[in-house]
Order: sequence, then C-alpha cells, then structure tokens
Amino acid sequence: MSSSKLIALEYEVFGKVQGVFFRKYTDKQASKLGVRGWIMNTKNQTVKGELEGPEDKVLEMKKWLQVTGSPSSRIDKAVFNNQREIEKYTYEHFGIRK
Repeated sequence: MSSSKLIALEYEVFGKVQGVFFRKYTDKQASKLGVRGWIMNTKNQTVKGELEGPEDKVLEMKKWLQVTGSPSSRIDKAVFNNQREIEKYTYEHFGIRK
C-alpha cells in the first residue's frame, strides 16, 4: 500500500559525488520515483538539496542517496535533516541547481 502522506526533508551526501554525474543520476532517479525537489554541488565537494513526495517514495530515494548514487560515485555518508510532513508540494518537479 502506497502512503499518501507527503513528506519533505533536506539532505547532504559526502564522498566522491562531484564530477561523477551524481546530480544527473539523482535527477533521473527522482523523476522515476516521482519525487520533487532539487540538488546542487557545494563548495565542500558534497551535494545537497531537498526532497519532497509521498513518504514511501522519499524513503526509497533516501536509500538510493545512501547506497547507490551514480555509477562512478563513492558515497561515504548521507545526512538527512528537518524531515517533516507537508500539506502540498513546494516544487513542481526535481531539478539541478547551479
């Protein structure tokens, strides 16, 4: 059973996540799952962003960010903050921020 509860959270992924198409693969995975939000590179060689969507899909995306990533990435850790229930979407889709 798919949960209809919408949740949102912030994330940051540490490891070898820049220069390995991490943002592109994250965008693809989020679109596949129907999760909205964004991702961007940081000056600290991490990527960070926000996710929002049905709880089960966001949890699936969290797992993907912790374990899978892009083919040539190396994920040391993924940190998730400020998880909350939301009434409606803030974003229209998932996107890559520069």
